[in-house]
Amino acid sequence: MNQKDNHILLKGIQIYTENHVIEKGYIKIIDDKIAELGTLEELVQDEDHDVIEVPAHFRAVPGFIDVHIHGVNGADTMDGTKEALDTMVAALPKEGTTSFLATTMTQEGKQIEKALENAGEYMETQPAHGKAEILGLHLEGPFVNANKAGAQPIQHIVDPNLPLFKEWQQLSRGTIRLVTLAPEQPGGLEMIRYLKDQGIIASIGHTDATFEQVNEAIEAGANHVTHLFNQMRGLHHREPGVVGAAFLRKELKAEIIVDGVHVHPEMVNLAFKNKQSDGLILITDSMRAKCLKNGMYDLGGQEVTVKDGKAVLADGTLAGSILKLGHAVKNILSYTGCSIEEAIEMASVNPAKQLNVFDRKGSIAVGKDADLVILDENLDVFMTFCRGKLSYKREENEQ
Repeated sequence: MNQKDNHILLKGIQIYTENHVIEKGYIKIIDDKIAELGTLEELVQDEDHDVIEVPAHFRAVPGFIDVHIHGVNGADTMDGTKEALDTMVAALPKEGTTSFLATTMTQEGKQIEKALENAGEYMETQPAHGKAEILGLHLEGPFVNANKAGAQPIQHIVDPNLPLFKEWQQLSRGTIRLVTLAPEQPGGLEMIRYLKDQGIIASIGHTDATFEQVNEAIEAGANHVTHLFNQMRGLHHREPGVVGAAFLRKELKAEIIVDGVHVHPEMVNLAFKNKQSDGLILITDSMRAKCLKNGMYDLGGQEVTVKDGKAVLADGTLAGSILKLGHAVKNILSYTGCSIEEAIEMASVNPAKQLNVFDRKGSIAVGKDADLVILDENLDVFMTFCRGKLSYKREENEQ
């Protein structure tokens, strides 16, 4: 390997570090880590670095982390193949996503097992750098409430089953990091307690839980809400529901799909005003149709129609999204008037902290993984580095 292959110097860029913004700064990358950063005045240039000059009005922000994504570009976690995950890790840097949780869905047990086993094996040999990193698995279902199934096939929904989960975690080689479940279902609280003891995130989702039942789940160890507002008991003045609990309980970090379809922009703003930037996590919940044309696609064995930015089942039920995380960042800025720093908190910092990987991801700091997104003057993704390697650069004719 040529010494320059893994020595990169980014020059002239605005850098959003953990604590402040550096105007006209530089970042030195060595191998897969951020080795040094500062202002151009402080730069001592080494000859062994490949220099990338970046316009001063472009911004370097930490790589985005998607804790809830099913698929992209024709591939889905539930395909249960190495090729599907290869497609996902290669496609996601284009939208600024540098790491993610590969997300399953409610399905016949053998299919879930195939997906878990495949992803667990994949993570042991996944590319060292240059692609989005799979940080683990998000098990969305089948331990949910059929009354709030959404696009989760009802016939495969089961009550929370701890022995079954333990089997699945073993199959996945211990890589399940987040579980979406309905705490009000038989066995729900028992599973939440177990997940907490194992350091796995217990997320309240696809649930008809009352406000009181959510409080019980929090006491048991739940600290996350799956796609806020969608497929959960809503806010009511006599029964605050899951949404009310999400607003009132600081213990809960709430995912939200900011595509303007799943949640009205003003409801996104309401959530932001209640949870603030430290309480929300931007997700895509995207399916295989993302990055593809309008048409018919498969989701968990169900036919999904994608048209004009919306994915629906035959009965009109929303079926995941085709949202890109970079667009979610732009949308949250537009819908709420939040600062870029607050958007970064929701797209990078919070998911890293929730997954307990903030020591190496989620912010721009010396010693952390060189997961970087370069945004242009319109805040669109121009360039992405995954663990020190340029993974995506927008072409001049690219939309």
